[in-house]
Formats: sequence, C-alpha cells, structure tokens
Amino acid sequence: METEDRPNTIPWPPLLFGGAAAMALAIHGLAPLPFPDGRLWQVLGALMAAAAIAIDLLAFAAFRRHKTTILPHRGADHLITTGIYGWSRNPIYLGNLLLVAGAGLFFGIWWLVLAAPIALLLTWKLAVEREERHLAQRFGPSWHQYARTTSRWLGRSIS
Repeated sequence: METEDRPNTIPWPPLLFGGAAAMALAIHGLAPLPFPDGRLWQVLGALMAAAAIAIDLLAFAAFRRHKTTILPHRGADHLITTGIYGWSRNPIYLGNLLLVAGAGLFFGIWWLVLAAPIALLLTWKLAVEREERHLAQRFGPSWHQYARTTSRWLGRSIS
C-alpha cells in the first residue's frame, strides 16, 4: 500500500496516548501533585474507564463487522457510519482520552488527567486531520455527508 492510500505511515494515536501516560507517570514520580481525598474521584475514574472500555469494544466490533482495518496507519476499506460511529467519528480516540483521564482520577494522579487532553490534541493534529483527508479522498460524498451529520468527538450534528 502506498503512502497516498493511507492516512499515516506511523500509528500515532496509540503512541501518543501511551507516551503521554508514560510521561505523566514519570513526572508524577518526580513531582507528584496533591490530589484530594475521597472515594468520589475513584468512582468517577472507574466509571470513565468503564465507559472507555465499552466505547472501544463497540468500535472494535464495528471494524470487525465491516471488515476494515482498525490500524490508524492503514487505509480504510469501508466507511463506518453506524453504531458507535453514528455518535462519534473518533470513538476510539475519545475512549483513549477517557481511559487515561479516568486512570488519573482512580489512582489520584493529576498528571494523567492533564496528559489526556494533550494527547487528544496531538492525536487530532497528527492523525485525525490526516485520517479525515484520507476518508474524504477515499469515500467522497459519503464521507462529507457523514462528517456533516456526526461530530468529530461526540454527538450528532443538526443538518
């Protein structure tokens, strides 16, 4: 597969979220930030992590059902617009955000909570924008209709 047939040559999203989490844990080891006591934070973190896992499982199932690659550096064979993809164009990346931030709340590590949106921003710039160009080129009007009616992160658009 040539580079033009895929959005990236590097699988940025798992590297960015994994790297952000690793850096956050290293910084926490050197300079931990005070975290408020209370079970509420752990419950919220656990709920966020559970939501992340549910979102990811739904997304993985959609890729399997549509027989297209889940790898972010490979070209898409099919445009998935139903199920969890009817609510988010990027549910896996949203799940990654929830998982890292939720782990931060659960374990009382503010650096993880802070790292999660930074990783999402980097993912947006290095992966999502390129993936969207790839999908627009590959699926044309179908992609544009989907992008008009489904939010990049969460929710249906009105159109």
